[in-house]
Order: sequence, then C-alpha cells, then structure tokens
Amino acid sequence: RIARQLQAGGIRTVQDLRRLDAATVRRQWSVVLERTVRELNGVACFALDDTPAPKQQIACTRSFGGPVTDLPELREAITEFASRAAQKLRQQESLTHAVLVFIRTSPFRPQDAQYAKSVTVPLRQPGADTRRIVQAALQGLETLYRPGFRYAKAGVMLLDLQAKADLAPGLGFGHAQPHTSESHERLMFAIDTLNGRYGQGTLRLGSALVPNAGSQPMRQWTMKQERRTPRYTTRWDELMVVG
Repeated sequence: RIARQLQAGGIRTVQDLRRLDAATVRRQWSVVLERTVRELNGVACFALDDTPAPKQQIACTRSFGGPVTDLPELREAITEFASRAAQKLRQQESLTHAVLVFIRTSPFRPQDAQYAKSVTVPLRQPGADTRRIVQAALQGLETLYRPGFRYAKAGVMLLDLQAKADLAPGLGFGHAQPHTSESHERLMFAIDTLNGRYGQGTLRLGSALVPNAGSQPMRQWTMKQERRTPRYTTRWDELMVVG
C-alpha cells in the first residue's frame, strides 16, 4: 500500500525517498518510514543487535517429501529433527527441560484419514546431549504413532530453555548422573566440530540411517528439493556456469 502511494507521488527510487522531508513522511505515512528516510541520510535510528537474545524455544519441523506410514521411517525423521534441534541448543549454550514431539497427516488431503497429535516428554535433568534429547523424542513418538495413517509432517521442539551458565548443581540422588559432565560435553563438541567441518550429517546417531547410502533408497520423509536454489558459495559441483 505504501509502495503504491509513494509511486503515485513520484517516489520511485531510493534516492527519491532519501530526498523527502522526514517530518513530512512521518505526518503522511508513519514513524517507521520516517526512520527509514533518516537512516538513508546517515542518521542512526535502528540499533544493531550484535548479540540476539537466546531463543526461548527451539524447533525443527519438516513436511515430508511423500506420505510416511511406517514407524521405522518416522523414527529416522524424528532422530534427525531432534539432533538438529540439540545442535542449535548447544550453539546458544542453553539446556532444555522438556522435548515436544508431534506428527500429523496432511489437512490438504481430505480423502485421507486425519490424525494430529503431540506429546511433551520432560527430561529428568536439563541438558543438551543429543542422545538424551533423541531418546526422549523417540519415547514420545512411540506413544503418538498409530498405524494406518499417511503422515505428512513431524517435528521436535525443545521447551523450557535455560542458559547453561545458570544451571544449579544437582544433588545427584539415586542413579541420576549429571549429563553436563566434561566427557559428555567433549563428545558433543567433537560431533558438532566434525559436522561443521565436513558437512551436516557426517556423524549421526544410529537411529538416523543415512539416506541414499549405497543401495539404500531415498527416504520418503526427506523433503523435495527440486526448487532449491543452487548453493553457489558452498558446493563446487553447484557453481554457476557462465557460458
């Protein structure tokens, strides 16, 4: 709407917008557009956020490339999603207290039987260990899964996040072991480092089988990527060819 109004007033380029009187822009349009005009003239109005606040929730959800009906394939998908969410959790140096899992059919296929449900699995101790998070996610999946449905989407969310630095030491009753121990942290650091150096998915948990490994067929739960933009800056085999 604002673009049409600007064009009707002869404002068609950034230079045209920059030359407008900021006070007039505020009266005729909004304070947001006024700040944009001032920014274009070198007056700082928007503060730079170099350190964004940690996320309160972390989610990894995907629509499947095709309908999934089997529990083993759902286990692979949930393992992959939970692993990615756990990696993001460690990147912001946080811990999670609970793992939410959901699966659902496609509402755009009314001819299919419909099913959608989620469950939250609390962790005995807050942590960021991929193994514990995946274990909780798979436990939730087992309670959700119902045969006979064509599942179209699933996801994992990490809830009740807190900064790792704010974790109070536990009393260690029973057989519970602190999952933030140095050895566990070193293992997660090694996994993240190798995946960062050699590509996402270089190291995975055993419950996330590697798609297209050898004669293994591509999984139904993997997304369709026919329309994905080529990765010109990160993949040699996808570099733009100039004829």
